[in-house]
Amino acid sequence: MLIEISARHGHIGHRTQERIQGKIGKLLRFYNRLTSIEVTIDLGRRDNPEVEIRATLERHDDFVATYTAPSIVAAVAGAERKIEQQIRRYKDKKTQNTFISSRRSTGA
Repeated sequence: MLIEISARHGHIGHRTQERIQGKIGKLLRFYNRLTSIEVTIDLGRRDNPEVEIRATLERHDDFVATYTAPSIVAAVAGAERKIEQQIRRYKDKKTQNTFISSRRSTGA
């Protein structure tokens, strides 16, 4: 899986990038068909950075989440929670539909 981190209107330190990669890399636990994740950090307002995470899945549209917080790490954590919720909802819906279609095919 490819994790790409970029910043607008500023620069992010190497240590911060490593922390972000560690946090975002955990999304694979929820769904192993993630192909890439793009993290864009907008530092236009230093006191309130905005983070956008775009997760690309196989055979599905991208999931996108944005979050604004007083620090970069807090904004990444908030956006990561939103993406996690979207992935869980998609996964639940997918497994529920599979269960319903398998019940129909067996005649139960």
